[in-house]
Amino acid sequence: MQTGNVTTPFGRRSVKFALVKSQLDMKEGRAHQAIPKWKVFRDICEARGILGLHDRALAVLDALLSFYPEAELSNERSLVVFPSNAQLSLRAHGISGTTLRRHLAALIDAGVIHRHDSPNGKRYAHRGKTGEIEKAFGFSLAPLVFRAGEFAHLAQSVAEERRLYKRTKEALTICRRDVRKLISAAVEEGIDGDWEGIEGQYIGLLVRLGRSPAHQVMAAVLEDLEMLREEIVNLLEIHLKTEKINGNDIQNGCHKQNSNTESIHELEPSSENEQDETSTHEPKRMVEPTKAFPLGMVLKACPQIVDYASGGAVSNWREMMSAAVVVRSMLGVSPSAYQEASDTLGPENAATAIACILERAGHINSAGGYLRDLTRKAARGEFSLGPMLMALMRANTVSARKSA
Repeated sequence: MQTGNVTTPFGRRSVKFALVKSQLDMKEGRAHQAIPKWKVFRDICEARGILGLHDRALAVLDALLSFYPEAELSNERSLVVFPSNAQLSLRAHGISGTTLRRHLAALIDAGVIHRHDSPNGKRYAHRGKTGEIEKAFGFSLAPLVFRAGEFAHLAQSVAEERRLYKRTKEALTICRRDVRKLISAAVEEGIDGDWEGIEGQYIGLLVRLGRSPAHQVMAAVLEDLEMLREEIVNLLEIHLKTEKINGNDIQNGCHKQNSNTESIHELEPSSENEQDETSTHEPKRMVEPTKAFPLGMVLKACPQIVDYASGGAVSNWREMMSAAVVVRSMLGVSPSAYQEASDTLGPENAATAIACILERAGHINSAGGYLRDLTRKAARGEFSLGPMLMALMRANTVSARKSA
């Protein structure tokens, strides 16, 4: 068994106080302990970044451990191994002598092994009559026994750090995806908000990440991204609540119109054709509502509906449909006729049809009957709002030229 005395390196190599201190610490440590050598080796591999060791140094340590005959490192036995450089190089996958010496020095500086040099610097052992090693000179593996708990703790901390890094990276990826897609959806839907400014904040956070961000940087950016995502969600939630309130207002408006059972607007006159078709009780053919025309085009063809909008302006389809409800009531179109038009043409096109009827109100005897007639023709594929809008746009252009 080794005495554990402080030893110094052979030749020109100087001794460092850290080496002396570690050897003294081992003398004061536990006297009897057995550690599985490959368990401590795996811990060192896990903590190699903290210890400042490279893969080649670990290959050299693996070679050194292979010269220790037992599966467990024990203070009860000699912990000094004494292979030659040629033998070490062979077991370390054939690395060169210069590389071998450099990584042996790295293992010593990291406190993983100690030198236990002979008087002439050679590595050998004195054996007793029974063949047992009495004294050996080479590399001492005693630090592996003494620091086994420390290496295990370092390995656990590295594994935990890697786990947290992976979780943070996953959360960051999801948050980046959420923010990117929520911004795109808000812009595509035309929802009110400073989306250009929010986009700038998003890009600025991504710039902070760089190419290989540390865990602390990723965690800080993730926190800021989560706050940005929450801000976006709040804006979308406010929009949805506003849209719901406006939708309820429209429904309540229609209900108020229906509540007056004696209103002559509920009984608008229908054409003879309508009465004949109604009497046949033919089943209605379901058609897919056509795509809405651009709002700017509709307002250019039907400018009068703006006068019935809340605030005297129409900036989106929600305001357009709210104005159409008011005009519907004014023209005497029943809610059932307007609902049927909405089901057949689509809500936006139904509002557009009301705006067109308003422009031609002086030439239409029954706005409700006219709307029902347009709805039936549209259901049969015999009517489109496009020609009507174009005709109104041309008429407005001629009127503007004459007035000029």
